[in-house]
Amino acid sequence: MPTTDRIHPTAVISSQTILGEDVHIGPYAVIEGPVCIGPGCVIGPHAYICGPLTMGARNTVHAGAILGERPQHMKYNDEETCVEIGDGNTFREHVTVHRGTSHSWKTVIGNNNYFMVNSHIAHDCHIGNRCIFANGALVAGHCSIEDNVNLSGNSALHQFVRVGRLAFLSGCSASTKDIPPFVMCQNIDTVVGINVIGMRRAGVPADQITAVRQAYHILFRQGLVLPAALAKLEQELAQVPTIAEMVAFIRQCPKGISPVRDRRIAA
Repeated sequence: MPTTDRIHPTAVISSQTILGEDVHIGPYAVIEGPVCIGPGCVIGPHAYICGPLTMGARNTVHAGAILGERPQHMKYNDEETCVEIGDGNTFREHVTVHRGTSHSWKTVIGNNNYFMVNSHIAHDCHIGNRCIFANGALVAGHCSIEDNVNLSGNSALHQFVRVGRLAFLSGCSASTKDIPPFVMCQNIDTVVGINVIGMRRAGVPADQITAVRQAYHILFRQGLVLPAALAKLEQELAQVPTIAEMVAFIRQCPKGISPVRDRRIAA
């Protein structure tokens, strides 16, 4: 249990709260209900954490962030749903993360994600690892986001959208359709290319990046209907791991994927 000099005297902490070693809690922070905070976490001033919620080690919650509040869902009836948070995440000022509904019972956040000011994660979302949510990025309910995804400032995802690994959504853009791995989207439901820089930074081999470029042209530039494009990818590039990942993702896209709207756009 942390020593009292690490907990500001104005903080309000529920008797149901379990604190790991070396947890720091700032002025006027409120921790309510069954909350478990792992070792090395820092809870900033005026933060509000509402259980049921579990948080792993070395997370930082900045001023005014709200984690675990009731979902913004008209049919939610105070069921005992929860939030599960991994290790090493940063929640900047006024980030909001809502707990699940009875649809899946929990909202899940992985490890080493960075949530910038005023970003929002709604109920029943599943967030992977090492994602970046820039200022004002909005993720609606039931979304699933894989590892190393980047949502730029004031971007938005419609409910139930899936986003593949290393995908990128540009600032002030939105998507109502699933975004495949490695793809960049802009404006409303518009594919604009491949996230080459993100792939390089993540250590994806050059030959696999080249294969993803080829897959982009087959999927978005050759005028094929989606089943025919997927069949061609499987026939020509199925042995490449990144292409197999793209195909598997797209085959599980009930919302469909966005097209290229501007034929001048290249990968």
